[in-house]
Amino acid sequence: MKAIRAQQYGNPDVLRLEEVADLTPSKGQVLIQVAGSGINPIDWKVLSGAMKQFIPLPLPYTPGVEVAGTVIALGEGVDTFSLGDEVFGFIGITGGYATQAVADADRLVLKPNSLSLLEASGVPAAALTAWQALHEHAAIKAGQRVLIQGAAGGVGSLAVQLARIGGAEVIATASAHNHDYLHALGATQLIDYRHEAFEKVVSDIDIVIDLVGGETQARSWSVLKKGGVLVSPVSAPSEEAARSIGATGKRFATRSDGKQLAQIADLFNRGALNMEVETMSLSRAADALQRSLAGHTRGKIVLDARE
Repeated sequence: MKAIRAQQYGNPDVLRLEEVADLTPSKGQVLIQVAGSGINPIDWKVLSGAMKQFIPLPLPYTPGVEVAGTVIALGEGVDTFSLGDEVFGFIGITGGYATQAVADADRLVLKPNSLSLLEASGVPAAALTAWQALHEHAAIKAGQRVLIQGAAGGVGSLAVQLARIGGAEVIATASAHNHDYLHALGATQLIDYRHEAFEKVVSDIDIVIDLVGGETQARSWSVLKKGGVLVSPVSAPSEEAARSIGATGKRFATRSDGKQLAQIADLFNRGALNMEVETMSLSRAADALQRSLAGHTRGKIVLDARE
């Protein structure tokens, strides 16, 4: 098999495509012939070494948290899938940038029929992040006003759609060239963050989904109503700022959840969700990761492992 390997921590230039030994599933695991793997910010954060105290990894390692592909072997005790099934999932912190991957069976579900394997490979991590932010941490309710900061990326695109499905009024910040895209996904008010201060045009927000952090997060408190909630997978919200306006701030780390992913797959199959992806070859993983690191991508970048 082929895999992208990081021999050391650093920038994406340290990544190399190598021939490595084929994988074998352990008890409770599934072996996948990978069609595609999504690029996510966690990939370059881990690669940089910034998280090695919290996520220690033996070097070298293969980046990649999510894949879609075909089941080619089953570990002992796995009876939820059959050989040839097309599956997708958030497989863990590493292992996705390769032509084969192993994952615990409960992290995987059948790929939505409405998506190609490459499209599906960009869904699990982003969709679970958006789902958990809105439903677990913000407890979204119909009729609420939701502001999504940094809405055009993978998580933001799905958060817009899931908030719309949840009956919320969706306000989104993004550069102007992404406004038509986000309007089609369900955002009713678009703000060009490059030319307009969002706090001057919106107020009485029930939920802020912060996908940017930093100054954007700090300014977001001013638009929250009393009792509102700011949720971020990016950086920890200020407890002091939250108390000062009678709101709540929550930071969370996305977890793999096959049951939630099955609900998300059903929404895709019913045509309620869609995902825009840009495809790059597995051999260009360093370039793809650099693109993600620079930001301003629409939807997801996925690596095609079939070449």
